[in-house]
Amino acid sequence: MRISYDEMKGEFKRVLIKKGVDTKTAETAASIIADNSSDGVYSHGLNRFPSIIKAIEEGVIKPVMRPVKLNSIGALEQWDGQLGFGPINATIAMDRAVELAEYYGIGCVALRNTTHWLRGGTYGLRAANAGCIGICMTNTIPNMPPWGGSENRIGNNPLIISVPQKGGKHLLLDMAQSQFSFGKLQTYSLAGKKLPVLGGYTADGDLSDDPESILNGGKVIPSGFWKGSGLSIAIDMIVSALSVGRSTSDLRGERQDSGISQVFIAINPAEYAGEEFADSYMESMAAYIKTSSKMADVKEILYPGERAAKERVENLRDGIPVNQKIWETVIKL
Repeated sequence: MRISYDEMKGEFKRVLIKKGVDTKTAETAASIIADNSSDGVYSHGLNRFPSIIKAIEEGVIKPVMRPVKLNSIGALEQWDGQLGFGPINATIAMDRAVELAEYYGIGCVALRNTTHWLRGGTYGLRAANAGCIGICMTNTIPNMPPWGGSENRIGNNPLIISVPQKGGKHLLLDMAQSQFSFGKLQTYSLAGKKLPVLGGYTADGDLSDDPESILNGGKVIPSGFWKGSGLSIAIDMIVSALSVGRSTSDLRGERQDSGISQVFIAINPAEYAGEEFADSYMESMAAYIKTSSKMADVKEILYPGERAAKERVENLRDGIPVNQKIWETVIKL
């Protein structure tokens, strides 16, 4: 079942307005959520929408609130998200980082007390579309064991890096520190598919490629084992220190990502590297990695962000694939 982008966005906007979100905010948020699905990130698009509405109804997300600046030192600013709608807070923060980068060459906005930003790559693309290198990161509630541990004590704290390309084929690395994000596990589960590689532990402590077993009483594993564990801890320290906000350990009493800390960095390289700085590199890098000999069953080698760009073209042309049950749930909201 496929739904057009405009129909999907329209339904998101309608429901958000019904839940008290002002028209302008609802338009921006609906676009972000529909964009996520059009890029193939269904876990942070349509599939997550019912839980977004539930969080608004329960007061976990306060859509009328906006982030406020608390402090600044040159190109570094500290903001409070006031538990506003995560995608809106993150958009405002990255746009401000880009403004700072236009003046200083680099801008950093550290945001505390915010809510889930959905797909972090949204804000990397926002920086890249403005001609900036983007780096952003967030912490989460404890949802993953540290390497060697058996209890959830660290977050799957995502890291995003984007590099602009004038033709719009930006490099976009968007990675959680778990082998699979919880949203991706849900996507495989809804499709009734196994994971392509081992993704976590079952409730009995056995490594598994079954998303259902991991989601229901199991635990995800850090990507790269000790490497993902270490990177998660470092990201948590950076975002909580710069924002003077809550760390993952401070969030251990929360059921979902509320009151979390984030950092948004924009770097404007045009003044010293020229506006064409990324184009030649992107072209040579893509050509070099794509001409590598391939493993069995691999059709094409992709650079970060290329798969999502290809899915966007296909989904905008043919309609966005949807889980029929979830789509019907949204229609009834």
